Amino acid sequence: MGFLSDIFKRNSEIDSSFDFELITEASKRVYLKSIALETCINFIARTISQSDFRIMENNKRLRDDWDYLLNVRPNTDQSAADFWQSFIYQLIHENEVLVILSDTDDLLIADSFIRNELAVYPDTFESVVVKNYQFNRSFKMDEVIYLNYNNERLTKFLDSLFSDYGELFGRMMEASMRGYQIRGTVEVETAQSLEDKKQDKLQGYLDRVFNSIKKNAVAIIPLMKGFKYNEISDGVAAGPSIDELSKLKKSITNDVAEILGIPTALVHGEMADLEKSMKAYIKFCIGPLLKKIQDELNAKLISKKEYQEGKKFDIKGIQEKEIIEHAEAVDKLVASGAFTRNQVRVLFGEERSDNPELDEFVITKNYQSAATVKGGERND
Repeated sequence: MGFLSDIFKRNSEIDSSFDFELITEASKRVYLKSIALETCINFIARTISQSDFRIMENNKRLRDDWDYLLNVRPNTDQSAADFWQSFIYQLIHENEVLVILSDTDDLLIADSFIRNELAVYPDTFESVVVKNYQFNRSFKMDEVIYLNYNNERLTKFLDSLFSDYGELFGRMMEASMRGYQIRGTVEVETAQSLEDKKQDKLQGYLDRVFNSIKKNAVAIIPLMKGFKYNEISDGVAAGPSIDELSKLKKSITNDVAEILGIPTALVHGEMADLEKSMKAYIKFCIGPLLKKIQDELNAKLISKKEYQEGKKFDIKGIQEKEIIEHAEAVDKLVASGAFTRNQVRVLFGEERSDNPELDEFVITKNYQSAATVKGGERND
């Protein structure tokens, strides 16, 4: 400190110049995490919200109260599509979701709750809050619909990843902004020390000058005696390009999509190998999720005896094949006698017909057993 103090004492102008506001801290890039999570989670949620939840008994659909709640109006404030989209978002984002049935027979998604895990008896849920309303009662596991997505909370798992990405993106953004920045120097000639009052006055003048340069297409700067402005960078030197910044944001979304089992081509709307991407998406992402939901509905809303007698939940949605697109395959399945027409209807997500003829095997092609084929005449 010794020699620096002497210099500052000899030249008070240098000492006061260190008080000007020249450096600002870079902002955190928290929105990168939100963009990636929102993009991928909502992609899955929109897919599941298109599903049709059916209660089947002996291969016939039942149109009861549960069918209405799950497919039309789960509660007074949400349609079925909105409900299932919120359901999936909560499940993936928070790693778990709790749905309770209110006294008015409304299905409600809990915003927060406390789960008490028990070894022998069913777990209970307390302090259940829905839209700022807290239920005073506790709910047993067999009274609610509860799903757990994974072993670890997704947002917690990705925190360290996004901290590194955020820092890298921030530095690239700052480097790009510096590359296009207009910079200059100001020379001030004064023999007087810059006291606080004079320093504030000079700072205000500098702010007005630089704001004029920044905001106006044509900036005219009034120069005082002893005041000189020199521009040393005109803003044409480029830093990292916009494409590089976009690639980094895309890379973050790709990482989240791969964790969730979504082919990255689908997230970005790429049409190359669309059919293969859709098959992978349905098999490794949507299929397991629908199986979780289906198992939970069967376990909580249908008794063991009813299930054994042929009553169960069946979820049909985007995973079902389009009949028109596969009309040729349908014809071959029936014509070869491999499937009945009712079986084909079930394969394509339709209900069985009551017409008994559709349960008969029909062969319209010239298929025959190899044992029935006779060779030519043999001359001994």
